[in-house]
Amino acid sequence: MISQLIFGILLLGAVTLAAYNARRIIRNIRMGHPERRTDQPARRFRIMLQVAFGQRKMFKRPFAALLHGFVYLGFFIINIELLEITIDGLFGTHRAFGGLGRTYNVLIAILEWMAFAVLIGCVIFLARRNIAHLRRFSGREMTAWPKTDANLILIAEILLMVAFLTLNAADHQLQLLGVAPYSMAGSFPVSVWLQPMLPESIPALIFLERFAWWFHIAGVLAFMNYLPYSKHLHIVLAFPNTYFSNLDNPGRFANMPQVTREVKAMLDPAAVSESSDETLRFGAKDVTDLTWKNLLDAYTCTECGRCTAVCPANLTGKRLSPRKIMMNTRDRMVEAGNRGKPVEADDGKSLLDDYITREELWACTTCNACVEACPVLINPLEIIMALRQYTVMEESQAPATLNTMFSNIENNGAPWKYARADRANWRQK
Repeated sequence: MISQLIFGILLLGAVTLAAYNARRIIRNIRMGHPERRTDQPARRFRIMLQVAFGQRKMFKRPFAALLHGFVYLGFFIINIELLEITIDGLFGTHRAFGGLGRTYNVLIAILEWMAFAVLIGCVIFLARRNIAHLRRFSGREMTAWPKTDANLILIAEILLMVAFLTLNAADHQLQLLGVAPYSMAGSFPVSVWLQPMLPESIPALIFLERFAWWFHIAGVLAFMNYLPYSKHLHIVLAFPNTYFSNLDNPGRFANMPQVTREVKAMLDPAAVSESSDETLRFGAKDVTDLTWKNLLDAYTCTECGRCTAVCPANLTGKRLSPRKIMMNTRDRMVEAGNRGKPVEADDGKSLLDDYITREELWACTTCNACVEACPVLINPLEIIMALRQYTVMEESQAPATLNTMFSNIENNGAPWKYARADRANWRQK
């Protein structure tokens, strides 16, 4: 009963903390402006199944996609056993679903092979990060914490899978020895490899089985509450992020509601109601000026670097890194969320200048390569353009070349310096 009580307290504490973290994340995302992303639900659901669950965009790099599929699907499938572990922990039973007989044996066998796949995948990923030193895992935004975070998760998953297989190996050995309450249940095609390394005495076996059981469940509960502070939150948020993704053509820019309202007011002041006469920024200076979907994107970023790896500005040595845009937006959002709204008056900082420089903004070519490369449909370009709009429309600040273009459009009706009457002169040469 003491063991069951301890487990119940541990489970209740972990679930309560997880609920608190979930509310904090939702609160931070809601700092963004409203945006309608609920149209065409059938199409959105199909995209979510293809991209988030089916990992469709990962397969541009087949080897990485295969390993990621092992880890992603394997980790989810293995945690199906958490239901049984939870029942055993609360009620003191042993393999509560063992009565399913042959079906249970097949299920445990599948779980073991998936655990082995997760283990192999994590070991290879760990080697790629720390031995192969792939270029896209580096960059000035990849400071000590992002690298440590990635390694911590991989090491944690390796330890959890080792604990799972050790638990099964010791349990199976105790079943074979006829020790109560370890009744015969399950098939163990992978953990049987560990049995020659197990201790021979029954007390030592029971201790090992209990230690692995507690380590595994405590590790999973700790992992659940570590996710909100890690880039691996995409394990959960990839699904809503792909569901609420932009269904328009990638190169299409929507009209700004603020501009539309101003134009309507100029054409017919009576058409704009007094209730809409609120102060709205053109573009974005801080995270509270972005949309909730932009903030969801920032939380979902996996820091995989695929966007930066294909960014032409980054490849030519410019400071822009789409991954850094998302990481900085997330950092500012968390900081702002801890202070509450409004944030500017609280700390005198903003996303623009304090987190993202103007040099980064104007290095972007708006080619959409980063948007196309992202495996979970994150859109760094929307944030870049919102910050650009603020600098131009609110501060009247833009690079000299753009100011020249703006002047030409205003005076000549085209980006070039030639007068309208001279545009066709090239045909005479």
